[in-house]
Amino acid sequence: MDSRTTERPVGRQDRTGLDSFFKITERGSTVGREVRGGLVTFFTMAYIVVLNPIILLGAVDADGQALGGGDFAGIAATTALVAGVLTILMGVAANYPLALATGLGLNAFVAYSVARDMTWADAMGLVVLEGLIILVLVLTGFRTAVFHAVPAQLKTAISVGIGLFIALIGLVDAGFVRRTGAGPVPVELGYQGNLVGWPVLVFVVGLVLMVTLYVRNVKGAILIAIAAATVLAVVIEAIAKIGPSFISPEESNPRGWGLNVPALPDRVIDMPSFPTLGEFSLLGSFESVGLVTAALLIFTLLLADFFDTMGTMTAIGAEAGLLDEEGVPPNTQRILVVDSLAAAAGGAAGVSSNTSYIESASGVAEGARTGLASVVTGVLFLLTTIFAPLVEVIPNEAAVPALVLVGFLMMQQVKHIEWDDIEIALPAFLTIVLMPFTYSIAAGIGAGFIAYTLVKAVRGKAREVHPLLWVVAALFVVYFAIDPVRQLLGVS
Repeated sequence: MDSRTTERPVGRQDRTGLDSFFKITERGSTVGREVRGGLVTFFTMAYIVVLNPIILLGAVDADGQALGGGDFAGIAATTALVAGVLTILMGVAANYPLALATGLGLNAFVAYSVARDMTWADAMGLVVLEGLIILVLVLTGFRTAVFHAVPAQLKTAISVGIGLFIALIGLVDAGFVRRTGAGPVPVELGYQGNLVGWPVLVFVVGLVLMVTLYVRNVKGAILIAIAAATVLAVVIEAIAKIGPSFISPEESNPRGWGLNVPALPDRVIDMPSFPTLGEFSLLGSFESVGLVTAALLIFTLLLADFFDTMGTMTAIGAEAGLLDEEGVPPNTQRILVVDSLAAAAGGAAGVSSNTSYIESASGVAEGARTGLASVVTGVLFLLTTIFAPLVEVIPNEAAVPALVLVGFLMMQQVKHIEWDDIEIALPAFLTIVLMPFTYSIAAGIGAGFIAYTLVKAVRGKAREVHPLLWVVAALFVVYFAIDPVRQLLGVS
């Protein structure tokens, strides 16, 4: 059950230019649903505006310099600017309900594994190169051909794995599940096995309210729940003065708010600056670390970016009911072109590679089916560059219940996998479980591809595997073995 069944799309006689351009009626949606979906997607992923500068400013480059001179607000504004422009481009050019922003994991890799050996400008130049290479692979048809070479049920497994992955993200970001930091068990319930602190209560209340509204087919269930949980969080913080969970590298508050502290801002508008815009050196990395090291770094970035997006757009299409019988979304080529441009644009803006966000599924769950939702999300990101104080009111704990609900919705696709067929069941299993267990979409996809080709080969059915899938599986073997490969080549 969901709100999609209770709201009738406009009739053909009422179609407007907006409706016709985005094919809103044709996809069984309405302008209202698209706007709500865009709002929900924005609120679900707005955390990146705050989190990206935290990650990027957590490291210094080889010269000991902080990115953008340590301008937190400027990096946040630039993050929002690039996300807004690219998300609008995705909506207009590809007509797909997919939002983009700086990629988590990719930004950490750039900060802690790339920039430490070169200047920030050199590191961002590597990101630009990676994006341009992916763009060439798209324009030559290679990336699309690889996508078509993947069996439909393996694509389904990718969607299911991403569902579990984003549910785990939601639980971790809310403090409901935490890393133990010691012992053989990597995660546990809450803090030391118990749910502690008011922020976790806000998450639980938000999730209960969201589920209740959703199963009762209330329009805007996710958006209403996020808003209500935010109000509750502001009230609790005003009374209890909880503060953030992170105080300093040596001190933390396990009962504090995970990312930003919810409080009414003292101002609504803050004029932005964009200190990292255009701060990149396209080929400087080759002088800094040498050809081999730079090439390996580009390869690592490229493979993660390449397959993260393929998995994300498939999962979004499956949840929205937009895939064809082969599991392919509409306008695949355009989606991949925009995403490739996003990688290069993120590097050119100095905020790391931008990529498609699986949090877009929260907007799809609210009814989004077209690029109009992406346009709404993009406009909100652009507004964030000047209305950042308002966005910072929303704590993670109020927004991430949407990820848990969406994780459930995506998990339902698991029934379409033939679990009695070992040739697809084993690769599907590895794809599904390794995404949350490794906290990486690319790792799950790579394990599934390798397992699929291996199982087919040992059963004497190697010819049934598409040649491109053999190539990709081999590349993933290198991807997983990148550290010993670098040692073999004598690269630090």
